[in-house]
Amino acid sequence: MKQENIVVVGGGIAGLEIASSLGRKFKSGNSNSPSITVLDRDSAHIWKPMLHTIAAGTRDISQQQTTYAAQARDCGFTYQPGELNGLDRTGKHISIAALYAPDGRLLIPERTLPYDKLILAVGSQANDFDTPGVKEHCYMIDSRVQADAFNREVRLRMFQCLGLDQELSIAIVGGGATGVELAAELIQLAEIAESYGAVGLGSKIHITLIQSGPRLLDAFPESISQAVRDKLEALGIKVLTDTRVLSASVDGLNTADGNFIPAAMLVWAAGVKAAEVMSQLDGLECNRNNQLIVNNRLQTTLDDSIYAVGDCASLTLPGSARPLPPTAQVAHQQAVYLIRHFNKILKEQKIPDFRYRNLGALVALGEYDAYASLGQFGLFKNGFIRGKIAQISHAMLYRSHQSNLHGFWRGSLLWMVDQLNKKVRPSIRLD
Repeated sequence: MKQENIVVVGGGIAGLEIASSLGRKFKSGNSNSPSITVLDRDSAHIWKPMLHTIAAGTRDISQQQTTYAAQARDCGFTYQPGELNGLDRTGKHISIAALYAPDGRLLIPERTLPYDKLILAVGSQANDFDTPGVKEHCYMIDSRVQADAFNREVRLRMFQCLGLDQELSIAIVGGGATGVELAAELIQLAEIAESYGAVGLGSKIHITLIQSGPRLLDAFPESISQAVRDKLEALGIKVLTDTRVLSASVDGLNTADGNFIPAAMLVWAAGVKAAEVMSQLDGLECNRNNQLIVNNRLQTTLDDSIYAVGDCASLTLPGSARPLPPTAQVAHQQAVYLIRHFNKILKEQKIPDFRYRNLGALVALGEYDAYASLGQFGLFKNGFIRGKIAQISHAMLYRSHQSNLHGFWRGSLLWMVDQLNKKVRPSIRLD
């Protein structure tokens, strides 16, 4: 019996949870145990709902990242650096784009990687809807590298506005969770920076949050949307709804109503789509957002040896009019489903259909407030909570993810280290 090659493309929430769990499961097996390989273009993983805190600098990137090489050693899988470039379903291999150094040197030429089972978990990115100027002038917060790049620039701009006694305006396009949470974290950054000697910085920072629809957080109940808007405005953030951006330039945004929104820094956090390469994978069926269409067992519709999970997959459950949303909750549940049934998958046995439980959604406004809708299950069905309980719930989601990656005891130690660091290290990034 030959050894099965399981290739997981993407080391995000779903991909890394799957690889870590399967790697531990088969780590001490015999020579016929399947090999698990993770392909990712980055060198480390950060829980995606935390990226806005990395972007603002209210969390330390080095503390919160999980390096793939270390995780691979601990869990028994193999890490390959690189980016998916193509797929050959007949030959059962993927092609990996050439890898270059920052100075342009070719490090590793294009190569191929064979698979028996392929799990695509490449996540998603903001959708610029081909809006002119967005790629050239707007920051996006879709990855660890992008979040870190924005943080470096925003700290330089804040230093500059203090030194030159001038104001700093930041415009954020997108009133979903990322845009809302980033806006609050930037206010918190300025507030804490003042306590470290940046006197008057808070009054020099002006943030505008722009939403094309009639309200913020349209996936949440309207009561939460209004409460969040009230809180943001109380923090001094200007909120514009029903405002569609037509183009971006070096110094601001042009809107459909003929107005110009001046800003020194622009962030695009609107819309969601999968990477362009997903629409070019040997004829696999995808939608207009480049998400692969999957069946109720998370298999792609044209190839049952290829699975897609998380934000890069589109699954419409029976009785539903719309696909599942691209959220961390969906990605985690799909990862748990594949992990639970993977032995049967390897034996080509039938597995039950994936079932999704809507457990609600959380949005945290830094240390200022948090709001949680309670979903469709449980005693408080369709209710919501706010304040400290919601903040604790938000934190526990992250701790649960750490536990899934590292196991309960190591995850608990990481939580303890975080608590100790809060006591002995600066609460914002100052380097």
